[in-house]
Amino acid sequence: MAGQESSKVIAVNRKARHDYFVIEAMEAGIELMGTEVKSIRTGAVNLKDAWVEVDGGELYVLGMHVSPYEKGNIFNRDPVRRRKLLVHRREIRGLQEQQKLQGYTLIPLQLYFKRGKVKLELGVCKGKKLYDKRADLAARDARREIDRAMKERRA
Repeated sequence: MAGQESSKVIAVNRKARHDYFVIEAMEAGIELMGTEVKSIRTGAVNLKDAWVEVDGGELYVLGMHVSPYEKGNIFNRDPVRRRKLLVHRREIRGLQEQQKLQGYTLIPLQLYFKRGKVKLELGVCKGKKLYDKRADLAARDARREIDRAMKERRA
């Protein structure tokens, strides 16, 4: 138990895996204000339309909606403000290079707590074409049918 790390998933961006091929995933810290953390603890966060940009050698998450904390009064921030991601400079340079040369997009995949800190799983993604999405849906349906048949056979 001493080597285990506990992490509690807060929000998952399901649309990201539907719209993009995830080439690589990495962990990043996120700079938040106090009332935002309290709001995130209640699960009032949405990653659906969020993306990540490199600006001046820094990573920022945009479009992530953190609902205002109901007891936060004047300390609440703008729900969709840009938030800085905490990543090493060499990693930022590598991500920026991949983004420029290979046309990858940086998308937040999930938000979770790790040892009391809020972390963001960041995906280096490539956009899917419509036929890729259809093929994924067909494969998922086929897997579902196989699982259903196996369960019926056992019973």
